[in-house]
Amino acid sequence: MSKLKCHLSRFNGKGNHMAKKKITRKQLLKEPDEFLTLSGKAFNYARTHVKQLQYMGIVLGALVLLFFGGYSYYKYINKKGQETYNQAYEVFKNDFKPDMNLADLKKSGELFHKVVEKYHLSKAARLALPEEAYVKFLHKDYDGAVSLYREVLDKVSGNEHYEALARLALAACYEQKGELQTAIVTLKPILDEKSNPFGEPALFHMARLYRLNHQVNEEKQAVKKFTETYKNSPFLPMIKAHL
Repeated sequence: MSKLKCHLSRFNGKGNHMAKKKITRKQLLKEPDEFLTLSGKAFNYARTHVKQLQYMGIVLGALVLLFFGGYSYYKYINKKGQETYNQAYEVFKNDFKPDMNLADLKKSGELFHKVVEKYHLSKAARLALPEEAYVKFLHKDYDGAVSLYREVLDKVSGNEHYEALARLALAACYEQKGELQTAIVTLKPILDEKSNPFGEPALFHMARLYRLNHQVNEEKQAVKKFTETYKNSPFLPMIKAHL
């Protein structure tokens, strides 16, 4: 019995000790709530910085409006540019015939120019620029074509395939102008890239330009390189005809 009392007294002692550590409801009510404290601080900050917050709200609102306004404008420009390009291409396709009258291409040239100038931010403008250049070439406006193809070359810088196409077009323009050496120099960067798929037509035209420019040794080297490199080329019979 005495042992039982002893155990009970020990238990009661531990219970009293735990009770002493227990936080009362009154104490909890006295301590500040963390969320309420942060909310209070935020409210006080807002109250003392009303003007700054108003300005921030105005600026953010303006930025949102600018973003959506710019996005809507870009969508509109893109749509109009594509529509005009489609119209120009349709006119060009219908008028481009073996017996075509160059005057008929004037309309498509004007439409391509409209895409480039009025809707220059649209994706279609990148397609319309070389099309406009080609129409100028067909009209024998070689200076105008060179200017536009130079612009194309700048815009596609870094893409070896598009650069090669622009250089081939430029070389054709310079050839028509009688500037054969400039045409040769324009083509050379294509041949510097061994993996370029447009190396074949570039080398073929290079050999022809050397012949026209009376550079006999250079022509022979170009022909030799062509016959060794492009043994299955459709241009091979034409190249061999000048051996």
